[in-house]
Amino acid sequence: MTSRFRYLFHVACVALLSTVFLTPANAGYREQAKQLHDRLAGVPPSESVLQQMEDAINPALPGNANTAADIAMNNVNFYNVTLKNFAAPWTNRDRSVFVPLNDYIATVIGMIRDDEPFNELLSRDITYVGRAGVVSAAPSANNNDHYEQLETDNINLRDELEFAPQSSINGLPSAATAGIITSRAASEAFFIAGTNRAMFRFTLLNHLCNDMEQVHDPSLPPDRIRQDVSRSPGGDSRLFLNSCIGCHTGMDPMTQAFAYYDFDEASGALQYTAGSVQPKYFNNDLNFPQGFRTPDDSWDNYWRRGQNSYLGFDPLRSGSGQGAKSLGEELGNSYAFAACQVKKVFRTICLRSPEDDSDRTRVDQIITTFRGTGYRMKQVFADTATYCMGP
Repeated sequence: MTSRFRYLFHVACVALLSTVFLTPANAGYREQAKQLHDRLAGVPPSESVLQQMEDAINPALPGNANTAADIAMNNVNFYNVTLKNFAAPWTNRDRSVFVPLNDYIATVIGMIRDDEPFNELLSRDITYVGRAGVVSAAPSANNNDHYEQLETDNINLRDELEFAPQSSINGLPSAATAGIITSRAASEAFFIAGTNRAMFRFTLLNHLCNDMEQVHDPSLPPDRIRQDVSRSPGGDSRLFLNSCIGCHTGMDPMTQAFAYYDFDEASGALQYTAGSVQPKYFNNDLNFPQGFRTPDDSWDNYWRRGQNSYLGFDPLRSGSGQGAKSLGEELGNSYAFAACQVKKVFRTICLRSPEDDSDRTRVDQIITTFRGTGYRMKQVFADTATYCMGP
């Protein structure tokens, strides 16, 4: 069964079963258990699993709805289908779910399965690969063959994925790795050509749930805006002062963290040039020669002040650093990062965005639990699924 067919089948089943969520408040424990399993795994439970989940939900017996959710999340389809489709849109510019399994997706799946702190997704020296010998192609910095074989052979990702240091595969120093930011899939999509601003924009979009328009702030200092940004586009400086400046004042000082990275299309691998800024940072430097000329990979977060302080950056962190890893830590420890993960899970499991006071109150509670209990994503899935299951 192809990945596309499995996804369409999953969507069709969940859409059909979503009507069941409109059952009366006194739905039986068995029906609630089935609803819970359908939402998390996308397939009906076996009779024995259904009985275990029903018993867990029944308040007269030991257990609770979250125990039932944990049972549902043990189904291989939670990993091979639900989580694969959950992460796939983050790995490409089209935000399409119809992409092959890759190191980015596998890392998300593995971290969720193993209850790894998810706030380290953007900074840790981590990736997940298939166990040795499970497919013929070995993990490689130059191609995606290993992961495509895992998917083509329908390998059980729940059982066959294992942790590996990312640096052991892509050859970067461990200090230069930054979780999925330096994954091969993200590098190929967002570090290729351009000016590396795409990596920042899509990281913001996918993991803080904000696009550049939403963080537009023209009140910040423009001293770190690069030379390639014209201060008088089309001969009209008002366009720069009222539009361009609002994105670049915050983005350019943080995108400097990626100054040593490029995706080499010829070799098919991420390139890291320690201590040497990639030439792409000087593209079109004559547009405004007096602009900022990138000297190294040091970065500063100007959004800690002004209107974007609502993103909730950790006050115990300095808001500056060097390289992609420290920037990933800055973003991953923000309130916006935690809130974004919860909202994405809510849309995935509840098939809608939070829409009323009850939804928003519950989402706030789940965010607090997520941040307070080690950033465990399985807890987020369980709490969300039991809420959408209803009484």
